[in-house]
Parts: sequence; C-alpha cells; structure tokens
Amino acid sequence: MLSLLLQGATGGNSYLMMLPYLLIFVIFYFLILRPMQKQKKDQQRMLSELKNGDVVLTSGGIIGTILTINTDDESLVIRVKPDNIKVQIARASVQSLVTEKK
Repeated sequence: MLSLLLQGATGGNSYLMMLPYLLIFVIFYFLILRPMQKQKKDQQRMLSELKNGDVVLTSGGIIGTILTINTDDESLVIRVKPDNIKVQIARASVQSLVTEKK
C-alpha cells in the first residue's frame, strides 16, 4: 500500500518537474518567436504592396525610386539619384519604404 502511494506521488512530481520547461518555452515564444513572425509577416505585406513611384531602401543601403516591377522574376528597377542611374534589384532586397519628412 505504501509503495502505491509513493508511486502516485512521484508521478505527480514528474509533471511539476516539467512545469519550468513549459514556462521557459512559453516565455521564449512570446518574447522571441512571436515578434519575429509578426515582423516577417509585416515585411511580406510591405513587399507585396510595393508600387511604381515608391521610394525604397535596400538592404545594401541604396535609396531609390521604383520605376518598374517585374512580377515574373521578382525584381524591381529603381532609379538612384543624383545621376538617375537605373539599377535592377531583387524584390526581397527591399528593406523598407522611405517616408518623406516635411
């Protein structure tokens, strides 16, 4: 009888021993994974909403105005100032839209 009580107590303790790991995972999810998923979703939405005339910043630090969007190969042609040079870049290399300060 005593052995049955001890087995039941150790079985309950195993769930309590897993509780800290579960809490660590939940904290990890809300502090790291969820914000990364939201940022990736926002980036994908921004890339899908690009249009001609938008001023963009590339991951290489180039700022330019979109002239053409090629949907077949997922590239953009941007115009870079001051010499109005045209550069073809991958759509995925666009980091953000540049907002004009007034």
